[in-house]
Amino acid sequence: MGTRSPKVDAYIAKAKPFAQPILDHLRDLMHKGCPQVEESIKWSQPFFEYKGTILGNMAAFKAHCHFGFWDKGLAEDVRNSGDGPLKRIATLKELPPDKQMLAWIRQTASNVDRGEYRSPIAERTRKAKPEAAVPAELTAALKKNKKAAAAFAAFSPTCRREYAEWIAEAKREETRAKRIATAVEWIAEGKQRNWKYQ
Repeated sequence: MGTRSPKVDAYIAKAKPFAQPILDHLRDLMHKGCPQVEESIKWSQPFFEYKGTILGNMAAFKAHCHFGFWDKGLAEDVRNSGDGPLKRIATLKELPPDKQMLAWIRQTASNVDRGEYRSPIAERTRKAKPEAAVPAELTAALKKNKKAAAAFAAFSPTCRREYAEWIAEAKREETRAKRIATAVEWIAEGKQRNWKYQ
């Protein structure tokens, strides 16, 4: 059996009078379409989760309400990212028919059960950047200092990239030479490029 959160009760109670019946109706539909749904507040808005997966969320603003499904397997106009019938709801009459809403809710929950739910968060995960090209001058300087060379090799790719980019950004030879000397000194001490801010 699902849960109703007192925090969602409080959210709805604080909403403008026009929004309260809309939010109550959307909430009831979520529980009817997926009886095991659990409520929570995230990013200051009511969210509905099923088996630890976000099915959707709702919000009230000054002149309208918003509801969005999170499953990228649904049509874009009903998802959080699209611009469709659930984005600017000012009255109950503006909601899609209950039958349609329940179908979307059940489809999303079914996608979770079948392992076909497509999370927008998972699709946003960052891809690792390729290893940075280390300027030849830095490579030569590191070869002369075994301690610095060993520390540089042990750094994460991000740390190595920060040093490589810092040196590559230098426009003048004097600046580049000064940065290389500083870099070798810091690297030998095991310091990352931005160690002063850590």
